[in-house]
Amino acid sequence: MAVGANYPVKVEARLDPQLSRWLWLFKWLLAIPHYIVLAFLWIGVAVLSVVAFFAILLTGHYPRPIFEFNVGVFRWSWRVAYYAHGALATDRYPPFTLAEVPDYPAHLEISYPERLSRGLVLIKWWLLALPHLLIVGVLIGGTWVAWQSDNIRWSAPGLIGLLVFFAGVALAFTGRYPRGLFDLILGLNRWVLRVGAYVGLMTDEYPPFRLDMGGDEGGSTLTVPPGGSAPGSATVSSATSTAAARGFGTGSIIAVIAGGLMSLMALGFLAAGGLLLWADQTQRDSAGFVVTPVERFEAETHALVAEDIDIRVDEGPRWLYPSAILGDTRLRVTSNEGSEVFVGIGRADAVARYLDGVGYSTLTDLNDDTLITHEGGAPLNPPGQESIWAESTEGTGTQILNWTPREGAWTALMMNADGSPGVDVRAGVGAELPSLPWIAGGLLVIGGVLMLVGVGLIGGGVFRASRRENNS
Repeated sequence: MAVGANYPVKVEARLDPQLSRWLWLFKWLLAIPHYIVLAFLWIGVAVLSVVAFFAILLTGHYPRPIFEFNVGVFRWSWRVAYYAHGALATDRYPPFTLAEVPDYPAHLEISYPERLSRGLVLIKWWLLALPHLLIVGVLIGGTWVAWQSDNIRWSAPGLIGLLVFFAGVALAFTGRYPRGLFDLILGLNRWVLRVGAYVGLMTDEYPPFRLDMGGDEGGSTLTVPPGGSAPGSATVSSATSTAAARGFGTGSIIAVIAGGLMSLMALGFLAAGGLLLWADQTQRDSAGFVVTPVERFEAETHALVAEDIDIRVDEGPRWLYPSAILGDTRLRVTSNEGSEVFVGIGRADAVARYLDGVGYSTLTDLNDDTLITHEGGAPLNPPGQESIWAESTEGTGTQILNWTPREGAWTALMMNADGSPGVDVRAGVGAELPSLPWIAGGLLVIGGVLMLVGVGLIGGGVFRASRRENNS
């Protein structure tokens, strides 16, 4: 009996006796349709696993229909990995199904647990599994272990991916897949899949720190003939495989995929709404402005400017106008040298004429100190003597400029009040954003509705599969 015979996760495979020398170079491309479908299926697995978590916590049981679906996704993923990036050990294209396919050369069985620990479910998937997760991070193909020194970064593929590449090279040059390499790759994949089932809450039995190599696991209900057997000679007696085959039809799978996608969209809306609500409740100053962090800006030129403040008022509801969305805005500036500082905002064309021939620096982002320098001399007049400003202020200490957005192109400017070179200030911007709570609430409502629809679709797909199984 093989050493892995008693573990509830059974992974078996048969190495194709005749493999194409060069097809392995293109299998990743041929498998793209599977990758797309599996991306959505794994969203469904993630959502359903959360449902299973609470079910186990409250009842000690993993809901059988959810278990069958998740096993089916594991099985589908294993077949695709065996064909492409995880083994390259068959040229037979994987079927698009969650069910067990008896004559396919790669098989996966996970025994259904009649009861699971309600306490372990809280810690096994992260704390207890941590040692295995560190190992799996090194093993799995497509995972990159990276380290950085100064500005140079080196990366290396996962061990399985590296060994599979070596197998492909050997296949190309010799026409044979090295049997010893196959046994090692199967053992590593078996380790990964066992850990995946444990982290997925599908068993309480801790994965062994053991490399069970080879394509066969003794004691399994899966019987995979040795290499060279004819396709179709594999037999499967797994109750879970049979249930998955007759339970999850095309309609159920589509419902779970659509529900998973809807749930993922809902999480995006909920996260955005929550972030905006957090900003509304925690990032306002005493005057009610939502403010950005204060940043330091330095330039050896005569002025710092923020250009391209372009405000358009198109036809449409007034509540969509910038003034309605932003409310009043505020620019808060303090000179680091303690000297008088000037802050003003004016029409872009008028400010451009004032700065014609003047050395100044353009801020590309108020949250970034990257500057674009424009060569030139000193201004003809200090900025405070110009009549081009819609709003302006100057003096020592902190200067606060409040401005109500109006249609047009505008430029904000910061200078020493006397026009001398060497501007060194700390600045931050803010806006009243009166619509922020409504926008946040709207996003949360949309996210909540999408989540209800998504969970409903997933639940409906699982319920439909459960009814099909009971009626079979």
